[in-house]
Amino acid sequence: MQVWRLITNFLFFGPVGFNFLFNMIFLYRYCRMLEEGSFRGRTADFVFMFLFGGFLMTIFGVFVSLVFLGQAFTIMLVYVWSRRNPNVRMNFFGLLNFQAPFLPWVLMGFSLLLGNSIIVDLLGIVVGHVYFFLEDVFPNQPGGGRWLKTPSIIKMLFDTPEEDANYNPLPEERPGGFPWGEGQRLGG
Repeated sequence: MQVWRLITNFLFFGPVGFNFLFNMIFLYRYCRMLEEGSFRGRTADFVFMFLFGGFLMTIFGVFVSLVFLGQAFTIMLVYVWSRRNPNVRMNFFGLLNFQAPFLPWVLMGFSLLLGNSIIVDLLGIVVGHVYFFLEDVFPNQPGGGRWLKTPSIIKMLFDTPEEDANYNPLPEERPGGFPWGEGQRLGG
């Protein structure tokens, strides 16, 4: 009954070294670009992508005997970003120029060159593709619809409530703390 392992398996990226550093940089960079780009103002949807991806990776990870899923999660984020930014030109170590949708595949090839198993990268690509397809492709197809909807409890926890246009703040909440209403002047 060590339930925390369902979360902590995404936090392990292996021993500190080149592969660890590489994963940290990619996790930070692409998580940030997703948050500031296609998920701007949609924190709940961003969290739901994490939960959906983590859930699928945990299930698929059982079938391919993967215990630590941090690198696969990073590749999932890279995949979603790369598919949502298809026109971005990428450069890999100054050696290879390509469009963003090829980035996950280039990373998988690099991982293969380093002697790592590509199962981890493939798992991230598959889960990223499932999310991208259900969120961006299928809803735009004839007869398609949105299968992934962020639950209202997650929206309530993470999204800021919309401002009410008819809200009239109390006098002590008005800018400057002045107690008079609109159109009134001092001494009038």
